[in-house]
Amino acid sequence: MVFTKEDCLKQAYESNVKFIRLQFTDILGILKNISITVEQLEKALNGELMFDGSSIEGFVRIEESDMYLRPDPNTFVVYPWRPSEGGEARLMCDVYNPDGTPFSGCPRNTLKRVLAESAEMGYTMYVGPELEFFLFHVDAEGKATTVTHDKAGYFDMAPVDLGENARRDIVLSLEKMGFEIEASHHEVAPGQHEIDFKYANALDMADKMVTFRFVVRTIAQRHGLHATFMPKPIFGINGSGMHVNQSLFKDGKNAFYDPQGPMELSEVAFNYIAGILAHAKSFTAITNPTVNSYKRLVPGYEAPCYIAWSGRNRSPLVRIPAKRGASTRIELRSPDPSCNPYLALAVQLKAGLDGIKNKMKPPAAVDLNIFAMDDQERLELGIESLPGDLKQALEFLSQDKVIRQALGEHIYHRFMEAKMREYDSYHLAVHQWELDRYLETY
Repeated sequence: MVFTKEDCLKQAYESNVKFIRLQFTDILGILKNISITVEQLEKALNGELMFDGSSIEGFVRIEESDMYLRPDPNTFVVYPWRPSEGGEARLMCDVYNPDGTPFSGCPRNTLKRVLAESAEMGYTMYVGPELEFFLFHVDAEGKATTVTHDKAGYFDMAPVDLGENARRDIVLSLEKMGFEIEASHHEVAPGQHEIDFKYANALDMADKMVTFRFVVRTIAQRHGLHATFMPKPIFGINGSGMHVNQSLFKDGKNAFYDPQGPMELSEVAFNYIAGILAHAKSFTAITNPTVNSYKRLVPGYEAPCYIAWSGRNRSPLVRIPAKRGASTRIELRSPDPSCNPYLALAVQLKAGLDGIKNKMKPPAAVDLNIFAMDDQERLELGIESLPGDLKQALEFLSQDKVIRQALGEHIYHRFMEAKMREYDSYHLAVHQWELDRYLETY
């Protein structure tokens, strides 16, 4: 169902909404918003609302700061935790230049551009992500700690899982906002949780992923907890991933499914897998964009760090879940939830489309546990590794014309600048590990 400007205005007044948050992300995926009153909503929906883009990471210089927000009426959602009188709603926005053209530094515009390329080839991308997060206590001043609220493990229930009430309220809030929740459970590590929601087209899902992180943190705070999507907050236990289930549909049918093909997969599916594997090293800078991301991508904690695929086990980068027919899909297991969802989906889709365009063939499936192999065994099978740190990932990104094209030159250059500053800051800092090891020894 397409939601029009008139539908949006009608629902806002019928729901007694007073404030509307016009939301968008910077290139790092950090959610930004401008709050307006309902009386200004029609003006905003007409694309007449201007803001200063120079204050947003990766947007524009001071001398070219005027930007316009164009809300997408389909994204209108009322916040269920606000009072029924004088309530709040949100709209996701695209960013436009003053001359009416889409701003090339807007991540949502970037995804829409790659989706348009996919549509020209006849394909629609559908996505079902699995976002993991931690719930931690806060200290007396309300600041986040890394003290977990429970000692539970995978699929444990209350009373061991003390975060169950928070997770329950998160699920209820998401459902009121239009999410169809498929599952929620405690994850492997203490304090770690996962909530899965039904697949949707890529743009709708990217909006949902951004909203999901906001809702989780908001509801956790109301329970006196801090929710974090940091990939690896605690040494020695599993980090948080964001497995991305994805498929392409063409003429209303799953383009990855072929009942006569090997593993009941189509040639398009194999081409797409090959494209993902071919560009994995370079798009990792986008799907795993922080220094901390690479503390998760190490052997021994279920995070895939080896470039391979399989229909049987979970150690490779790409897994083929068992369901076929309309549910046929691939699962990319390396991304983490600190990424910008718009950019992360854009680069994955671009990689897969490149595989289809060039009829790439993937290597043979690896149905053995790669984590149990030594270096020589992996070498003999031609299994390479993902980048070992952010700097290495950025170097691979700089060499990949296809993924750079997906981002566009504006976002590519701003992203590289921001992330090199981040890496240099980390690299030059003196860390607690160094003090513990060297301060009294030397």
